[in-house]
Amino acid sequence: MFTGLISGVGTIRSVTPIGDGRDARFTIALPGQGEWTDGESIKLGASIACSGCCLTVIERGADFFTVEVSAESLSLTTLGQWQEGSKINLEASLKLGDELGGHLVSGHVDGLATITAKTPENGSTRWQFTLPRELGRFIAPKGSVAVNGVSLTVNEVIDTGQTTTFGVNIIPHTAENTNFFTLEIGQNVNIEIDMLARYVARLKEHA
Repeated sequence: MFTGLISGVGTIRSVTPIGDGRDARFTIALPGQGEWTDGESIKLGASIACSGCCLTVIERGADFFTVEVSAESLSLTTLGQWQEGSKINLEASLKLGDELGGHLVSGHVDGLATITAKTPENGSTRWQFTLPRELGRFIAPKGSVAVNGVSLTVNEVIDTGQTTTFGVNIIPHTAENTNFFTLEIGQNVNIEIDMLARYVARLKEHA
């Protein structure tokens, strides 16, 4: 489990196809700050949320760690678009007693959204994302959503036929300390809906 509070931004050092070429191995350079200063302290088998996708560490060194990703994950998340130099959000898994500052995030990506707008608004920036209606029905105003693993509060939701658009405000601190500073209109992001919304919808189906 995670909280959606990003503690560092890593950089893809290398991408290596494995098996029949559909799976991939990613080596990720550590940001060299906070808990990400010593790769040797990362346990083999540890779970790390990488831009919202929970991945298992299979190798680590002084300034890097390595993960392997299946073809399914590559096709259903932004991981299939990662290349050498890509910036990704990092969050280590929760420990008992840790402060829950964001919201509970599982690291299981539900789908992709497309960035459709980013507009300066007072001291922050209003970002808008569009996603399929079947996923958008779980997004609610003032509810929580994880975008590339970042816990955010939804400001507005607009349903337009087959799609849903929602907006969030990103303050400068968040933009500077996540990979939001690299993102542009038209790019895809990983979306994980609030697990509470998922269970409420399931209960309503069987009410």
